[in-house]
Amino acid sequence: MEFFAAASPGLEPLCLRELQALSLVAPEGRAAEGGVSFNGRLHDGYLANLCLRTANRVLMRIGAFTASNFFTLEKKLAATPWELYLQPGQPLRFNVTARHSRLYHSVAIAERFQKAIDARWAEAGVDPKPNESAALGQQIFIRVVDDHFAVSLDSSGESLYRRGLKKQVTAAPLRETIAAAMLILAGYSPPEPLVDPMCGAGSFSLEAAMRSHNIPAGWFRDFAFSGWPAFALTRKRWQHIKDQCAQRIVDTSNAAIFAADVDPSACKALEENAADSGLSASIAVSNRDFFDLTPGELGVAPGLLTINPPFGRRMGSPKQSDALFKDLCNRLKAVWRGWRVALVVPRKGLLKRIPFPFSVQEVRHGGLRLYLITGVLRS
Repeated sequence: MEFFAAASPGLEPLCLRELQALSLVAPEGRAAEGGVSFNGRLHDGYLANLCLRTANRVLMRIGAFTASNFFTLEKKLAATPWELYLQPGQPLRFNVTARHSRLYHSVAIAERFQKAIDARWAEAGVDPKPNESAALGQQIFIRVVDDHFAVSLDSSGESLYRRGLKKQVTAAPLRETIAAAMLILAGYSPPEPLVDPMCGAGSFSLEAAMRSHNIPAGWFRDFAFSGWPAFALTRKRWQHIKDQCAQRIVDTSNAAIFAADVDPSACKALEENAADSGLSASIAVSNRDFFDLTPGELGVAPGLLTINPPFGRRMGSPKQSDALFKDLCNRLKAVWRGWRVALVVPRKGLLKRIPFPFSVQEVRHGGLRLYLITGVLRS
C-alpha cells in the first residue's frame, strides 16, 4: 500500500528521519510538501501511527483516477470496492480539497462519494443508514488537482499529537509533535537534565519522559485503523508490534526532568497527567516563576532548557508578549550560561533579541508561524 505521513510544514525532514529508523518493508520514504510518502503493508501503517512523534496523521491511499465531470466521477466511484475499507453503517466524514480542476465544489464531490458508498451497501442488501454506535467513524481524504483524484483513508483518527496523555489541559498548549521536533532538533538524550520552566500542561516534560522510558508516541491511545474490515485479519500482527515495543519500554527511568510554572493550576494539570500515565517518577514539578528560578537550585550539570513562552491566547496582547520575551532573553543570558536552549519564538521580529548563536526551523502550528530555536548559551 501507499501511505502518507502528514506533518506540519517545516517538519517533513524530521518525519522522514523518524520513518527511516522504523523497521518497515520499504524504509526509504520520500519527503514531500506537508509530509512523507512511503510504501508498505498494512502493519507498516500501524507501526508508523504508533511510533512517529512528528507526524500529524497517517493516510493510506485507496484510489487514484482522473475525472473532469460528475458522470465520470460517479462511474469511478461505483467501481471502487468500498466494502474492503469501510464497515456497514460506519459514520463517514469527507475532507475535500480541489485546485485547478473542473470539479471544484467540495460539498458536491463529497455528496457523490457518500451516494456511491450508500449504493454499494444497498447492492449488498445492507442498510446504508449511519449507525453512530455501530463502528468507529472514518475520515476519507479527497485531493483533486488538475482533475486528478487521490483518495485516502485516515488511519489515525484523532490527530497524532493527541498522545492520550493529557486528561487535563491548559489554554493553548503546545502540540506534542512540535515539542517532539524541538527535542530532536536540540539533540536531547536522556538521562541528561531537562528543565521546562514554563511548562503549562507539560508538552516538553511529558515528551521527554516518554523518550526516557522508550515509550512509543501512540502508546496511550487508539487509532482509526482498528475499525477497518482488514483489522480483523491483522489483529495478531498489531498485537505482535505492541508486544515488541513493550519489551523495549524501560520501567524505571533515571531521567532528570524538572518542570515549573507560575500558574498552580498548570502544575496540577501536569502532575495529574504524569500520574495517569505512570511518569510521575521522571518529572519533578514545582510552582515557581521562571524569573525566580536558578539552575543552581537543581543541583545538576547544564543540560537542555526548553521554553514555550506565553503567546496568543496565553498572553493578554502582542505588546505584553514581546515585553515578556525581552525579559526572558535577558534572564537566559544572566543566569543560564552553559545550557543548551530549545525556544519557541512566536514572531520572526523577535529573533533579533535572542542572546546566543542559534539555528532556526520555521513551522506552521495551528495557523500560526512559529520559529523553533536551538542553540547554546555561552559560558
